[in-house]
Amino acid sequence: MMTSRELIRDIFDGKPVPRSGFWMGYPHKDTWPIYKKYFKTDSEAEIRKILGDDMIWISCDSGYTKGTPFPNPRKGEGLSCAGVFSDCESIDEVETYPWPDPEAFDFTEVLAKFRASGDVFRAGGMWSPFFHIVGDMFGMEEYFIKMYTNPDVVKAVTRHIVDFYLAGTEAFFKVAGDEVDAYFFGNDFGTQLDIMISPECFKEFVFPYFQELTSLGHSYNKKVMLHSCGAISKVIPDIINMGVNTLHPLQAKAANMEAEKLAAFKGKIAFCGGIDTQDLLVHGTPEEIFNDVLRVRSLLGPDLIVSPSHEALLPNVPPENVEAMSRAAHLPYTENGN
Repeated sequence: MMTSRELIRDIFDGKPVPRSGFWMGYPHKDTWPIYKKYFKTDSEAEIRKILGDDMIWISCDSGYTKGTPFPNPRKGEGLSCAGVFSDCESIDEVETYPWPDPEAFDFTEVLAKFRASGDVFRAGGMWSPFFHIVGDMFGMEEYFIKMYTNPDVVKAVTRHIVDFYLAGTEAFFKVAGDEVDAYFFGNDFGTQLDIMISPECFKEFVFPYFQELTSLGHSYNKKVMLHSCGAISKVIPDIINMGVNTLHPLQAKAANMEAEKLAAFKGKIAFCGGIDTQDLLVHGTPEEIFNDVLRVRSLLGPDLIVSPSHEALLPNVPPENVEAMSRAAHLPYTENGN
């Protein structure tokens, strides 16, 4: 009988599979008590087992031994506030900043969690949200402005941040070996309506560094999974060309991210997500969720891991709706014609 680990590997490789994959996501801490009560268990692992999760994601960021690597990058609260480099015009100032130690890692506890996870597909590596960290360090508005007014400073800051994530992830893969199957990292490139910056700015200020991260994953024989919320259809071809094997979470209500339109990329990339958490999983009935999973499977299967369109399930998502999502995901393809 095919294991979950084998199933997801085959989905990533574009091989025939008996059903779609399933991942319940990574529920918010306030959600777990609700789900534990519903499923009558105090164990998060037992809930995943009941639902038939096919994969686990454990970020290795906790292996950094010197606290938070980028503490206090903003001067206030909110994405629009200034960052520590908002007034920076000098590369010398960038170089004298106290950047995190690229060698301060201990992954003992992280690896123990992977080894205890069972025969499921295992995704890890550093979360590597360099696009967000650079934005925090300048302030989002100033970050985008400086791409035009002082591009060298933007690139110098980005270089330091990406080098840290490259060093940490490589150190992790060296000790993890075959315990981990995929490099899963996140950078939200889109809003509800469009990508955040122009394709040209992505190609100059983001994608060269992004390519280094994906290439690192492949150099250690890992599949590469990208988490990017938002309307990112304009750059999906670039994401594919840079070696991403699976796109997550397929924000179903974002512009041009409907399963019907994403189906144009079938055979070029696998999909993880796609079941709407903005409206459907919150307000829908279990029957509506069940039927929507079948709809998405018919469009994106067999290259599909059924999962919420954002992994952080909030307390407003009823557990019976997650249960319905799982039941539909586990149906053999031959039972429902897709």
